[in-house]
Amino acid sequence: MRRKIFGPAATAVVLGLLPQLSGCGGAAYGGGDDGGTLRLVAAEYGDTPATSSKAYWDKVTGAFTEANPGIKVEVRLLPWADIDREVSRMVGKGEAPDVALMGSYSDFAAQGELYSAEELLTVGAEANFLQPLAEAGTFDSRLYGLPFVASSRLLFYNEALFAKAGVKEAPRTWSDLKAAAKALKDKGVKYPYALPLGPEEAHAEALIWELSNGGGYADSSGNYSLDSEKNVRTWQWVRDNLVTPGLVGPVPPSGTNRADAFAAFLRGEVGMLNGYPSLAHEAAAKGIGVGTVAMPVSDSLGREESPPTVGVADWMVAFKQNGKREEIGRFLEFVYQDKNLSDFASRYHLLPATASAARTPAGGGLSRTDEDFLNALRTARLYPVNDPSWLAVSDAIKRNIGRAVEPGGDPKAVLEDIADKAEEASAPEATAK
Repeated sequence: MRRKIFGPAATAVVLGLLPQLSGCGGAAYGGGDDGGTLRLVAAEYGDTPATSSKAYWDKVTGAFTEANPGIKVEVRLLPWADIDREVSRMVGKGEAPDVALMGSYSDFAAQGELYSAEELLTVGAEANFLQPLAEAGTFDSRLYGLPFVASSRLLFYNEALFAKAGVKEAPRTWSDLKAAAKALKDKGVKYPYALPLGPEEAHAEALIWELSNGGGYADSSGNYSLDSEKNVRTWQWVRDNLVTPGLVGPVPPSGTNRADAFAAFLRGEVGMLNGYPSLAHEAAAKGIGVGTVAMPVSDSLGREESPPTVGVADWMVAFKQNGKREEIGRFLEFVYQDKNLSDFASRYHLLPATASAARTPAGGGLSRTDEDFLNALRTARLYPVNDPSWLAVSDAIKRNIGRAVEPGGDPKAVLEDIADKAEEASAPEATAK
């Protein structure tokens, strides 16, 4: 299909970086002008009451109001499963929050609902965002999605299981990965390679594999290329070399979610999987030795090639509906101070989305592992969240890509079906809704 969705560096986002609380936050509130009160709706990043984001926002908003006595900030936390839908409902009813931290933004930008960064931030603050993330947050040549925290993906391997299986080096090619997986299986490892193609986050795993063969979701011109020949060959290889020989564990990939794979890794049952920084920190806390390496490349590309990894981000957006541009701008300038942004990122083992927070002592003093993820993020490929059709396209990938690697599955037919759904979602009448 020929609808251009990407800029020079492909862009986008996963809807949330961590498994979230099933529910939390204050009561719903209506719209309307309430003098000096800003209303923030934010995703809940914690997975227990003890790790709830409430403590962070209480601290930051309290400090902001102390520095800006005329402006209070009311915060409502929502689980990731609900926030995009709930904010859309609020906007539609004329009850938009002033600011939201969520997983998408392009629908609102296309409808003219958002302030752009240049209307809110100083030139220095706007220029401070890491470049791939700024590109991902740009719609119609303006930055509407302000990246807040981010992550990238690397291949994780359990060092103890590798030693047990006699695997002496981290895999660099698909053949290396297959050989390591076979050695792990021979030693009784339950999931030699965990392949989460369940509906939770299959579009992340899918893009990782497709990029490692020189493919991906878009071609060099920035158009969707979901059913490209390279992508078809990728899934044929995965089906024939990992799934059919039983190297991905007892559960079919289409029934394995990312959370399932991560939990199994933390139980010591997984030899290899793709992960992000928080998993490395959780594994270290459990005494699991973890090695990380860039995703192995296909043998047709060769060891010297370095395709981009997958990057993800979450977005701060500012709504015009209540007309509080000046107050919102002051609040965002405060939140994006290095000490405040790095505080949030460090709480959840994510990466700050600004260059200064990532490189300065005030920016958190990143660990060596986090530095590896940050380096990968600088050249990462992100999802096309700046295209209003992406939510529908990602849903088609999540719900269908697992069929490509089923025994007897037809990757070409599955990818063509996904491409057809993307074509429908990208039609003018679809994106105008």
